[in-house]
Amino acid sequence: MKKSVFLGALTVAGLAAGVAGAATLDDVKARGTLNCGVSTGLTGFSYPDANGEWQGFDVGFCRAVAAAVLGDASAVEFVPTTGKTRFTALASGEIDVLARNTTWTFSRDVDLKFTFVGVNYYDGQGFMIPKELGVSSAKELDGATVCIQTGTTTELNLADYFRVNNISYEPVPIETNAEAQQQFLAGACDVYTTDASGLAATRATFENPGDYAVLPEIISKEPLGPLVRHGDDEWGDVVRWTLNALIAAEEYGVTSANVADLASAPTDNPEVNRLLGTEGELGAMLGLEADFAVDAISAGGNYGELFEKNIGENTPIGLARGLNAQYTDGGLLYSPPFR
Repeated sequence: MKKSVFLGALTVAGLAAGVAGAATLDDVKARGTLNCGVSTGLTGFSYPDANGEWQGFDVGFCRAVAAAVLGDASAVEFVPTTGKTRFTALASGEIDVLARNTTWTFSRDVDLKFTFVGVNYYDGQGFMIPKELGVSSAKELDGATVCIQTGTTTELNLADYFRVNNISYEPVPIETNAEAQQQFLAGACDVYTTDASGLAATRATFENPGDYAVLPEIISKEPLGPLVRHGDDEWGDVVRWTLNALIAAEEYGVTSANVADLASAPTDNPEVNRLLGTEGELGAMLGLEADFAVDAISAGGNYGELFEKNIGENTPIGLARGLNAQYTDGGLLYSPPFR
């Protein structure tokens, strides 16, 4: 059971071993394009708009990495991946980084041979139902049919939760969020379960979102974040410190609107100076330009800007910062120092 949940760990690990040690940073520079793995479509996080342009919170991170490495936020090839295909795509080298909403777990880190570079969204698994079902708690779902994406942590979480609460369910396996939405709206399942952020994103696309409720129970920890292959630490550092740059920028008040001015000359804050490359040699340590963080922040804004624009409370997704607030505001976001 566990191997099926983790998508044939030995096969994926073998693929990862085959490309371990590859100089991804050099490959990306030579190619002139970042190959970034995203979802097949999750509103607010990674989805093609009406013009076929990829948008979203995870997409914004991909563009920030492309800007940091190549100086061009548009130099990204977005590769849609499902719960089943995402790890093979990364292990085989088809993509350079996986930025779709993926949970950092022990098995994925250790057994599948991937390196999670950080957490860009702290989440947890929830349940969505039609209000007409008349259910107010997940513990009332005995015998329910449940739409669940295969190849995800939600499969094992669901089995554990129902077993612990001594209730039964009938799984309705689906592969993509679009398929889950279609099946759920068609009544093929009573419940849709995935990360709470994904439920909010999905419900926002419904014609009548008010007809559906997300139940109060959050049954797991789902730290979501970008990941790279084991054995390519230099590339991992680039992706990690691009994420940290976006988080630190919000803490220090560096935004897409003021970053160019702040980078034009040293400020009275040494940490901001090092972040923006007007002091020290941090960019060179990564094999990047001194102003790599300036380019990353300019691409779509700091962490807070990306959050508010794509999934925040003033968007149809309507997510509060919660655990994803800066540590100074009671959240968990915290960048190591730039020094």
